[in-house]
Amino acid sequence: MKLTSKSFAEKQRIPAEFAFCAPDPKTHVTLSQNLNPDLSWGDLPQGTKSLALICHDYDVPSKPDDVNKEGRIIPASLPRVDFFHWVLVDIGPTTTRFMKGDFSKGVTPRGKQAPEGPYGTRQGINDYTAWFASDKDMSGNYFGYDGPCPPWNDEIPHHYVFTLYALDFARCPVSGIFKGPDVLAAIRGHVLGRATLTGIYALNPSVKI
Repeated sequence: MKLTSKSFAEKQRIPAEFAFCAPDPKTHVTLSQNLNPDLSWGDLPQGTKSLALICHDYDVPSKPDDVNKEGRIIPASLPRVDFFHWVLVDIGPTTTRFMKGDFSKGVTPRGKQAPEGPYGTRQGINDYTAWFASDKDMSGNYFGYDGPCPPWNDEIPHHYVFTLYALDFARCPVSGIFKGPDVLAAIRGHVLGRATLTGIYALNPSVKI
């Protein structure tokens, strides 16, 4: 299997148009275009009946205490955890690409509300759902894709891994509102192959990519 994009190359910077937030010299960050990147794939294993796509950032600070705080720095030594940005299932085996902006155009306060996605897919909620849970202006279920917005005071760049899974069933056995870990648990033992594409992003101007 292979997974590629015209939006960014493997282990290269993700352009700001595909991010939730972009750098701003006065306020540190500003909302960005939040477009999903284009993705193309091929060489699927024989017997593939559907595909699932998950994007996660594995560099998220395990403690939020210093996140985006003036006069504070999030040290590289802090343990990191996963943050899911895109959870998508039931991609048909004859689908070979997604175009830029098919799933997301702009930031939607309170989240995109439709679990049904383009191309007959179903969308899980991403982790902005939990992040904004206590924000009266932004709380809601964030279905589908929402791009990078790492802390602007983090010492390290963040890595965003897009993983495409070829599966031996036509419909993923998750229902209702589901998350990344729900899909990973449901597809265990049913993965015929996988391919990854990793992009890098940072909002801290002192971090080099």
